[in-house]
Amino acid sequence: MKRLFDIFFSFWGLFFILPFFILISLLIILDSKGGIFYQQVRVGKNQKDFKLLKFRTMKPASDKAGLLTVGSKDSRITKIGYYLRKLKIDELPQLINVLKGDMSIVGPRPEVRKYTNLYSGEQQKVLLIKPGITDYASIDYIDENRLLGESKNPEKTYIEEIMPKKLELNLKYINEIGIITDFKIIFKTIAKIVSS
Repeated sequence: MKRLFDIFFSFWGLFFILPFFILISLLIILDSKGGIFYQQVRVGKNQKDFKLLKFRTMKPASDKAGLLTVGSKDSRITKIGYYLRKLKIDELPQLINVLKGDMSIVGPRPEVRKYTNLYSGEQQKVLLIKPGITDYASIDYIDENRLLGESKNPEKTYIEEIMPKKLELNLKYINEIGIITDFKIIFKTIAKIVSS
């Protein structure tokens, strides 16, 4: 049932926003050098790696300066990238990941292996289901970049404070998993983006 839900919404979502995709692609090309999309290897269901897609919002090779984005004014972020991130538009290409079966519309946000290697046995339960575009943690930590920007040691803050709390919310989702929960999270995500 969940897979049918994902296929239906990702297919029609991509169909209806295709003109918007083209416009965003042109803006990215005009704004800075580099490709339209950004790909990063993330850890999916059953610890299987996959390439997560996003619209590129940073200058090429920005990963070399660190995996975390620190603050909304991170110098690596492009002009158009700032707005794509603020409105979460950069996440839309992940509908392709959903259609392919790497991800779900709703599920724990996928992490890079550097961080999943730090999960406890209990926390690794989040790797037993498909990761998603949005989840409880995405809603509660929509301002994560700001929190990291205010930290003297962003990496430590993420690992010791933010990541454990996000994983608690991921485990909460697993205990409540279902179509009704997914719709609730989708509507809450939209409301949070509009109000932010």
